[in-house]
Amino acid sequence: MAESLTITDNRTGKTYEVAIEDGAVRATSFEQLSLTADDHGLLVYDPAFMNTASCRSAITYIDGDKGILLHRGYPIEQLAERSTYLETAYLLVHGELPTPQQAAEWKQEITHHTLVHENIKKFIDGFHHDAHPMGILISTVGGLSTFYPQATDIHDEEQRRISIYRLIAKMPTLAALAYRHSLGLPYNYPDNELSFAGNFLNMMFKMVELKYEPVPEIEHALDVLFILHADHEQNCSTNAMRAVGSSHPDPYSATAAAIAALYGPLHGGANEAVIRMIERIRSVDRVPEFIDGVKAGKERLMGFGHRIYKNYDPRAKVIKKMADQVVDVTGSSPLLDVARELEKIALEDDYFVSRRLYPNVDFYSGFIYQALGIPVEMFPVLFAMSRTAGWLSQWEESLLDKEQKIARPRQIYVGEQRRDYVPLGQRTSAIDQHAG
Repeated sequence: MAESLTITDNRTGKTYEVAIEDGAVRATSFEQLSLTADDHGLLVYDPAFMNTASCRSAITYIDGDKGILLHRGYPIEQLAERSTYLETAYLLVHGELPTPQQAAEWKQEITHHTLVHENIKKFIDGFHHDAHPMGILISTVGGLSTFYPQATDIHDEEQRRISIYRLIAKMPTLAALAYRHSLGLPYNYPDNELSFAGNFLNMMFKMVELKYEPVPEIEHALDVLFILHADHEQNCSTNAMRAVGSSHPDPYSATAAAIAALYGPLHGGANEAVIRMIERIRSVDRVPEFIDGVKAGKERLMGFGHRIYKNYDPRAKVIKKMADQVVDVTGSSPLLDVARELEKIALEDDYFVSRRLYPNVDFYSGFIYQALGIPVEMFPVLFAMSRTAGWLSQWEESLLDKEQKIARPRQIYVGEQRRDYVPLGQRTSAIDQHAG
């Protein structure tokens, strides 16, 4: 027997039967709850999509209460331990882990598209030396659409494939170009003999050596960080990717929109905010004072709690181990000692435990980036680089979903009702009208 919800509209006394599908009811079902014939029916009001599903997706599953994160059914912990970023990207895009032959072909395709047109470099040279790398990334990714006009043919499967290859491959190149530009350093070309993470380190940090050799532990840590950020269900930037993509622009333009959404401090800039917080605390002996300030509402504890997770973020468990491995290579830092003390106290204090405030992925990722010598301005850029595979997977899934239409939310109008235009010479201010 089909599941349903019985609704009684107390305004009219009428009863309605609404179907329940996959644990959800369709918002359009409420249109039938109307007062008059010309009434448009009942709207479902949900600012920020707190309890509204905008799509059906088979890509990423999250159970925030249990701390579960699955990509195409595979636990994030297993992928972080056993997979690589490129293999995880293949999984997100294609739905299954690749065979050895598919993995080799995928790597070859990504490697083949790492170079960018020389004019892109001239474009980046036009930015001021202190331009934020995210601003440069948004502009250059959007600019790629002008180099590949055939990408607008989004209903051609082959064009979608090559756009996906190009975006995943070129994003590290663009990120490294933005970084080198900020320092006034010459640009490095990709070295396709290196791994995805190793090549990124090469483009970022190679100086005068003939061949850049990444430190294996650092190369691995970076690859794991890329995996942990590869996709995360219907977050703000993914929602932007789907919403902009619903009007059917090319994927470069849609990806630029997703990067813009990620730019905000409430999303991609959160790990930078953690570093700023720890820098302000400065030393372990000042942690109790800071904790008291949080309880008093005078301070904000960054990197703890999550909109979705009400348990320990599974990505944070993985990244905490990675932080230890990186520190073994780069050496500890006073900031990391402060972070560990802050985490220790917060996890034991009833104030935070009762509120289910656990460390999230942003709490430790910033310290790893910083230990690698990556400035805080580049943190959201690396996030965007990693998330590109997830964005493109979500974009293509939405494009092929026959239920999807152009995104166009309804609203509850609270402004003035119809009124007549008053000529300029006859108008008085609202204050004068009330005074009269």
